[in-house]
Amino acid sequence: MCEIDRAKRAIRGDDESFLEILQSQEDTHYRIAFHYFRNEHDALEAIQEFTYRSLKKRHTVKKPEYLSTWLVRVLLNVCHDMQKKKSRVELHDSLEMEAHTDPSYLELHEALSKLSIEQQQLIYMKYYRDLKNEEIAQEISIPEGTVKSRLHTAIRKLRQLFGEGSQS
Repeated sequence: MCEIDRAKRAIRGDDESFLEILQSQEDTHYRIAFHYFRNEHDALEAIQEFTYRSLKKRHTVKKPEYLSTWLVRVLLNVCHDMQKKKSRVELHDSLEMEAHTDPSYLELHEALSKLSIEQQQLIYMKYYRDLKNEEIAQEISIPEGTVKSRLHTAIRKLRQLFGEGSQS
């Protein structure tokens, strides 16, 4: 079955089609949630809430071809809401699931942790998920020019942070 047809059926209320779509994208959704929270417990909690909200609000999707983008947006909103609710503005310093000993990785991780959550999100989408600026703009509902500007600002800040680190 064509993905667009499956999306149309899912939006119209076909639970099986909707769950097939969620299952086909579950790895991506988990990675986004895990990247956002840096711990498995909160990531899984976000996925659970995301599944509930997206199932409940799927009828609001206007164009079936943008269902995947809409799902990511819902997930990001859930993550943001959870973080606000728990009043956690701090970034977690845990280093993924495996211990990394590469000094350059540690420097990069430390520098990234000094960026705002929005800047981290953009860097993640651009360089980890390898999305184009246009795709990022669609996913987070901002103009493409704003994506370029914010990415430029984030990269400049990273360069400054690395410059400071090498001078010490």
